[in-house]
This record gives sequence, structure tokens and C-alpha cells, in this order.
Amino acid sequence: MELADILAKHAVLTCTGVTNKRQLFEILAQKAAELTAFPKEEILSTLTGREELGSTGLGNGIAIPHGKIKGLKGVTAAFARLDQPIDFDAVDDQPVDLVVMLLAPVGAGADHLKALSRVARLLRTESVTDQLRRETDPERLHAILTAPLETTYAA
Repeated sequence: MELADILAKHAVLTCTGVTNKRQLFEILAQKAAELTAFPKEEILSTLTGREELGSTGLGNGIAIPHGKIKGLKGVTAAFARLDQPIDFDAVDDQPVDLVVMLLAPVGAGADHLKALSRVARLLRTESVTDQLRRETDPERLHAILTAPLETTYAA
């Protein structure tokens, strides 16, 4: 599964003024509601419920909040680049500024795990995160995120 298959161009956000995880989740839930036509409140509840189980902050300023929603047609992603890192209770206690939200249908175990794995692998690539942190244009951010792996790793 490639990120290009699940991340629409209009699902890439540059966020200014976000000060906490709840505010970020509100923004992501709103974008996901636009993408999926599911209620914002249901998406927000899914994200916060998953986060209560343990932080989705992976370290190095990266988080992948995710969850499953009954009736969703397929895996959907949104990306947020924060202008100022926020506390996320990440495993390394570092604030987060690069966030990929993933939503998957209930019962989509393999697709959900493939998407999580793909995003984690991409965002653990230092050249990619460096590019994402330098860029502010959503279209260019989308291009970085959806470039084929060989291109991305070579950058």
C-alpha cells in the first residue's frame, strides 16, 4: 500500500497556532469528516479513544494517531505539519510536529497494519522528515509524502 493511494492532496494541512493534542485532533477529525462524510464527533472519539490506550507519538517529533471506524470504505489518511511542536506524550518525551492520521474500516486488519507500517517507515527516514520540516506548501508536502520509496530515500 502506497501513501498516494490513501492520502489526498487536500488532506495535507499546515497548522499554525496549534497548542495541544486535543486541538490537533479536532482539526484532524474535521478534515477526516470532510474526506469520509463520517461525523466529526465519531472520528474525534475514535482518535481520542485510541490515544487513551497509549500515545501514538513514535518519537523524533512524529505521531501517527489512528483508529478504526465501522462502515468506513477504506483506509484514509491526513497529514499535518505543525509550525510549533506540541507535547504528545511521545515515547521519547519530545514534542511532535509531523502527524499522519490513519483511519481504517473495522475488520481491515491487514490494510490498517500495512498503512501504519508504510507511514512509520517513511517518517523514520531522516531525509524525508528533514524535507517535511523545511516545506510549508501543502502540494509540495504531498509530493514528498507520496513519492515512491526509492525516490524518497534518495532525496
